[in-house]
Amino acid sequence: MQPTFFINHGGGPCFFLEPGPMRETWSELESYLRGFMATLSERPRAILAISGHWEENVPTVNAGASPPLLFDYGGFPDYTYQLIWPAPGEPDLAARVRSLLSAAGIPSNSEPARGWDHGVFVPLKVMVPDADIPLMQLSLQRGLDPATHLAIGRALKPLRGEGVLILGSGQTYHNMRGFFGGERLDPEAEAFDGWLRSAMIDGETRDSALIRWEDAPCARDAQPHEDHLLPLMVAAGAASGEPGAVHFHGHALGKPISGFRFG
Repeated sequence: MQPTFFINHGGGPCFFLEPGPMRETWSELESYLRGFMATLSERPRAILAISGHWEENVPTVNAGASPPLLFDYGGFPDYTYQLIWPAPGEPDLAARVRSLLSAAGIPSNSEPARGWDHGVFVPLKVMVPDADIPLMQLSLQRGLDPATHLAIGRALKPLRGEGVLILGSGQTYHNMRGFFGGERLDPEAEAFDGWLRSAMIDGETRDSALIRWEDAPCARDAQPHEDHLLPLMVAAGAASGEPGAVHFHGHALGKPISGFRFG
């Protein structure tokens, strides 16, 4: 049974910038991602990624056999738009994802042409540099309802027993104004991240805590728009009731960011 994870994916193509302040800002996270696969007891048959950069009216799975890269960031050097990471898709497993969602009464759709967005290919190019594990991507559902995304995760739990690694990719702190407000200790950001690190441990209370995440200390300061938090709901839902652990904790531009393992 594969565990599930929530990772932070950094800012744009940050791990592939030339050495300098921006690359250094994300160095803790880059080192963690580079060693990620070594923490698994078994190499996954495939990866199902849920990114904060794709929303649809219903959960939609990328069903392409060879999706391109989607350079959905702006203002970076030209060479960051020429990155290559040719991970294969897995159309048969994409159909399996839709079957599981349907069995749980969750409508879904498929998308054969969309590329891997930077919430997927940027961290995974670090984690799996040889691009030799098949990949699928599942969208978020517009409205970003926590209970809905926990239910999506619960529906997909059988994939874990089939060798599929379920990976939520977002950011536990995603306030752009706050990120660029200076590298100072931010008590509000620390309060929300501390709440998350505590709430994610107990499998019995985690789902209810995530449903009420807006009640957490300084929640809207850390997540003015929660698109980068919702992938956490899917990863947690796929291990509902199972213990969680803090798998990464670091800082970027003075703000805390944390990653989690479930199951």
